[in-house]
Formats: sequence, structure tokens, C-alpha cells
Amino acid sequence: MPHILLQQDHTIPFECDEQFSFVAQGKYDQKIGVRDENKEFLLTKLAKKDGDTLNDLVKIDVPTRLSPVSLMKKALESYTKKVDQKVLFTNIHSKKNKIEPEQKYLKTIDYFVDQFKTDKDIFVEVGFGSGKHLLHQAKANPQKIIIGLEIHYPSIEQVLKQAKLQNIENILVINYDARLFLEFLSSNSVERIFVHFPVPWDKKPHRRVMSIPFIEESLRVLKIDGTLELRTDSINYFEYTLELLKEFRNYPFQIFKDQDLQIMSKYEARWRKQEKTIWDVIIRSTKNSDEIYLEGVFEFPYKYDKQILLEKLSREIVRQEEYFVHIEDIYDISNPFEGLLIKVTFGSFHMPVTKYLLLQNGDIRYFQGAPIRTRLNLEAHEKLLEILK
Repeated sequence: MPHILLQQDHTIPFECDEQFSFVAQGKYDQKIGVRDENKEFLLTKLAKKDGDTLNDLVKIDVPTRLSPVSLMKKALESYTKKVDQKVLFTNIHSKKNKIEPEQKYLKTIDYFVDQFKTDKDIFVEVGFGSGKHLLHQAKANPQKIIIGLEIHYPSIEQVLKQAKLQNIENILVINYDARLFLEFLSSNSVERIFVHFPVPWDKKPHRRVMSIPFIEESLRVLKIDGTLELRTDSINYFEYTLELLKEFRNYPFQIFKDQDLQIMSKYEARWRKQEKTIWDVIIRSTKNSDEIYLEGVFEFPYKYDKQILLEKLSREIVRQEEYFVHIEDIYDISNPFEGLLIKVTFGSFHMPVTKYLLLQNGDIRYFQGAPIRTRLNLEAHEKLLEILK
């Protein structure tokens, strides 16, 4: 991550300008607001001890980092010139920080929220691992869109490399939690959902992909006769899924034992040699579902007093059944205006979001814009309004 190390000099004031919009003082660090090319982000400044000497480390604030990285590098360079402190170390010109070319088939969740549209049939694979099954489905179904979800980044890189080598054009890959991803797909738009050999989580079953909410969302996005297909070597996971299906008695399902597929992962091959049983549970959608429309807006409709917020805000985590809200840090702004910068993490336990709230002239807004519009983020926002009011 680009950063600079400066010799500390307390005598040099920091004056904000068109590029540097504010300085916010926290208990352990400072946040410096930056505006450039209609984008905003933060730099973090903190003291770094080297023996008996304190220096200033200035780096990019991780929750607000954005692309291209050159914008943030430029801000670090401008900061260095502005304060005129001695530079002890910098890596902003390092080749390690070069901008990597965009990978055509690797998408962010923003793409699926704002841009993704297709008339083609869709397959979704949850946790594709080595990618053998994902790539097989893409080659066998060239007229369909194959979406692969994976949280293990080396697996994503491996699949992208193989897709390029094999000239596969119909896959989209995303590093995102499957339990939340389906919310961004239209109802009745998916033909098949594969959940092959998910992590059993025998000691933490709440972390399993298969759950009542996940099955509900799967059935919503599936077309009539579309299928949700679980394949597992875990008898515990198999029996757990059968218990879940008691809540879906109107949807038929099939069970297969040691079924041979056209493609076999290296793990399945290993389990076959060990004579482990492989279970398949296939759930079929039988009806069309209504589209979901999320009500609510990410707005702060009241006027807020800086001193009252400083006195009343607690850093304790507020937990609800499906989400939480945690005010992590509060930063005092006195340059160039009186306000606050509030760091808050909230939303789903599985995929929380970290945002900053900026208080200026009694108004609060989300720094860098509102979070992704999901049901749990909207519910967490409503709870945040209660905390702030």
C-alpha cells in the first residue's frame, strides 16, 4: 500500500485547500479529507516510533481506497510538498504499486448492482474452488452466463488464468459472500445454482451457506424448473440440509447417492478413493416469484449538534438478529470547519461495510456516498438513525 514516512515537525500548520478538504483528529491518528477528479477519499496520518524518535506515517485509508491508485499516490505527493517535511521513506514510485490491468471477467458487487443485465440464461456456482466445474459448465453452455462466487482469492486468479488460456468468454467472477449476492439478481432469472462441496462448518453451523434465508433467495431467483443443487461428502451437512427442507414442503427435491458427474474435482477424486459417500440434494423451483423492491433511503433527515454527539455516542456494538451497528471511532474536525468524522461498521454479520459519516453545519452525509443498497444495510441505517437522533 502506498505510504510515506516523514520527519515529525509540530511547528508546521496544515492549511486545507481545494485538494485537502479537512483534517479530523482522532485519539490515535488523523484523517485528512482529499478531493480530486470529483472523487473523495481519506489519508491516515499517525505517529510511528523508531527507537526514541517519533516520525509521521501518512498512508491511504483502507476503507476509502479507490481506483485508480494514481489519484491516491498524487495526494501523498501533494501532501509531502504541502507540509515540507523531510521524507525518510516513500514507496509511492515503487513498481509494486503499479496499476494492474483490469481483468475482464472479474467484477465487483457495484457492477451487479448498477450494470449487470442479460437476456441469457444464468448459472451460479457458489464457492468454485479450483474452478474445474465452473469452467466445464462455461464450455458446455457457451450461450449461458456462468457466475462464479469465491472468497479465496488465489482460486479466483487461477480461474481467470484458465479462462484466458481456454478462450472462455461467458464467465463472470466475483469475490463476494453468496449468502448476500443473490439479493442483487432479478427474480426468475437463474436456471441453476450449484453449491458443490461447501465447507461443512460442523462446529459453527451458522456459517454454512445453506440456510433458510439462502434457500428462500435461491427459490426467488430461480426460474420455474430451475434447480438449487447441493453436492457434499459430509453426512452432517446432508442431514442438516434435509432438516432445512422441511420448511419448503411445496418444493420437490431429489436425493442421489454417489452420482457420477461429467467433471470431477481433485478433492472428489480423493474422497472417491477413500470410498466416501457423495450426496446430492436437488431442489426444484415450481413457481414464479415477485420482484423485490427495497423501501428506504440512506438519508439523515435531522440537524445534529456536534457537542451532543460527542457526549452521547457509544462505541459499544449494537447487535440485532441479522445485522449490527458499531461506531468505531469519532474524529473531531476544526479545520477548516467545525464538524465530526464518524467511522462506523454495520450491516450483515457475514459481509459488513465500513463507512464514514461527515458532520458539517449540522448535516450528516455518508462520505464517498451511500453504501450498497441491500435490505440489511437499510435496516442497519435505520438503527443508526436511532443511535444518532
